[in-house]
Amino acid sequence: MDGNGDRPRLQKRKAAEDGDAKQSKAAASRLESCLDLPMDSSSVHEVISYIPSVLPAKHYDSDTTEPISCGLQTLDELRSWKLSEANPFNVAVAPLAPREPPLGHCPCRTLVSHDMMGGYLDDRFVQGTSAEAPYAFYHWQYIDIFNYFTHNLVTIPPAVWTNAAHKHGVPVIGTFITEWTDGATVCEDFLKDEESYRAVADKLVQISLYYGFDGWLINIENALSEVALKNTPLFLRYLTDQMHERIPTSLVMWYDSVIEDGQLKWQNELNESNRMFFDACDGFFTNYNWTEQNLDWMRGYSGVQGRQADVFIGVDVFARGKVVGGMFETNKALEIIRKHNFSAAIFAPGWVYETQDDKTKFRQNQDKFWALLSDYLYIHRPVSTLPFISSFCQGFGKTVYWRGQHETKRSWFNLTAQEVQPLYYHLDIEGQGWLRTRGCPDDAWNGGCSLLLDGLISVSATSPVCAKIFSLHAPLPSKSLVSLIYKPSAGIIVSLELKTTDASLGADMDSQDVKLTSMSPEVLDEGHHLVNQFSRLCGIMHPDGWTVSCSQLELPGCALRELCVKIQRKGELQDTPFSCRVGEIMLLDAASLQAPAELVQGFCIYDVVWLRGAGTSPQSSSPSLRLNATLRWHYPTELVRHFKVYWRQLRGPDPQIPLGQLVLVGRAYSNLFRVTELAVPEPPGLLELVVEPVIRMGFLVPESHWGRRSLSYAEDLTQ
Repeated sequence: MDGNGDRPRLQKRKAAEDGDAKQSKAAASRLESCLDLPMDSSSVHEVISYIPSVLPAKHYDSDTTEPISCGLQTLDELRSWKLSEANPFNVAVAPLAPREPPLGHCPCRTLVSHDMMGGYLDDRFVQGTSAEAPYAFYHWQYIDIFNYFTHNLVTIPPAVWTNAAHKHGVPVIGTFITEWTDGATVCEDFLKDEESYRAVADKLVQISLYYGFDGWLINIENALSEVALKNTPLFLRYLTDQMHERIPTSLVMWYDSVIEDGQLKWQNELNESNRMFFDACDGFFTNYNWTEQNLDWMRGYSGVQGRQADVFIGVDVFARGKVVGGMFETNKALEIIRKHNFSAAIFAPGWVYETQDDKTKFRQNQDKFWALLSDYLYIHRPVSTLPFISSFCQGFGKTVYWRGQHETKRSWFNLTAQEVQPLYYHLDIEGQGWLRTRGCPDDAWNGGCSLLLDGLISVSATSPVCAKIFSLHAPLPSKSLVSLIYKPSAGIIVSLELKTTDASLGADMDSQDVKLTSMSPEVLDEGHHLVNQFSRLCGIMHPDGWTVSCSQLELPGCALRELCVKIQRKGELQDTPFSCRVGEIMLLDAASLQAPAELVQGFCIYDVVWLRGAGTSPQSSSPSLRLNATLRWHYPTELVRHFKVYWRQLRGPDPQIPLGQLVLVGRAYSNLFRVTELAVPEPPGLLELVVEPVIRMGFLVPESHWGRRSLSYAEDLTQ
């Protein structure tokens, strides 16, 4: 299904006039299947009823009941927001990962404000969608803050963005915006007195806490009355203090708009006219029509002193109006901003996607854009305890892969599936050749793409080509196991090169300031006990052209700072073009090579909706009975890469019906999953829903530890 396309509507059998009478009854009992079920019971029974879904339309697609993300449109919606009516599917599950240098230690920061075609497009589908050519962001190592921007009054970032950003240590902020005449009315209302602005701030804090993101951009783009103006800095300070109290890493930022007399008058700089707002929050995002003279002046302005990193100079990538740079010349703006030691706010970098007709070249255009900016950006290192794992998935692809095999053969998009990203670059090696690293969806080990290294080893090269894949800080245990999965072209030898330092030096020291020790771990024989143990835990793997190598490290007291893949010529001395597809890198504590003993517990089924129709998926053809239901269970999510959700037909009342095979429904990235449009046999029927934890380290979980619940169903004979 395409997140932007029209969806064919399923035909409801029940007449609309009968639906209203049953909605209140259904709403009261929709949790019955889960909450009133004895936990020692293995079965749920459903009487099929075709009443319209009572699920809130703002949180669930009206045709398919798929969970979706959305913002809030009105002040009344914000004031009446309740935890009990929030969307549990849009809660981010990835905690904010540590990284170095931390935000507070960055002298010049980079914020990305994602504004694309009104927002909530393909990314609104919390469990992903089958978009053919979606927009995604994966250059997280370059940025410090991510802002999801729309023109809704309250923009709640889709959980898929928060999950992807948090895995890379990037905080995510939503947007509170008022604009034009309607915006002025909103401001007069909520800024009329202390009680009103505190009530709004409290709701914004509650929303951020519940959904798991990290703060707000406040964008007041309308004139303010004297009373509203007086209360605006007080609102900002109260909101900032409350956010800091509840989320210590949170941020509240102000956009350059209103000035001290209440006029809407963009300044394109921080000055006495707007300093009152900057002083009340964490950061200031300037308008885009600045000149170098504005930056020159600000460097000496007293209001900036001591907080220069908190001033973010706005850069519109679309280059609208009289601006410096923009488009593929955005680097010109960054050069001037960094020359004056300010932070940068890059607005709408989705330009590389929106304005290019050939969406198949999206990766190429995105990599080009960020490569042009890279000289003015800082590479941040993830700080990781082991295991450190990445199969380089960017959160979309042509196929879903698992262990080198097709798991689902269709285009897909789900940023929650994105894994820690490597470094992407093109490097000319003087006298040695060249090297490029990029994501490639044509083949992968897990997820949607692999890391493709290609280049040339020159005839005159005297040393191997070394591709730096990750810059990180990972303290090493006394004994580690490194697994590398790759597909090399002919004529080359592939190995790992690791650069370590003394772990006692800490993560915040730059690699240039510490001595790095290089080492190439020796690949273990297949008969080595660690390899045998690793293989047994992972089950039999079918590489299908992939090479799986394991190495052992004994480097107690060291920390890994760089992880590199070394490519060496094999054979005669000549110019040697090469390619190497890297499928996965894992760094494990050898002492932890054991499958977790946890069981999936508390598996329940609720919010069941029955539909009859052809469905909206491309595979749907004939009208059939379709099950839609929410599954919930308990399992430590920090252990898993994802969960696989299956269904199968059970024997039921007819002994002639054989036990069905498990059929994959989809992947879940939390302990919550919505089954949608699942075509099931005609009633009466009996089926089983199953949840398998997929452990991050690839270790198989025995079926006895999976979650299972059977569901029987029959027609409502009273209709």
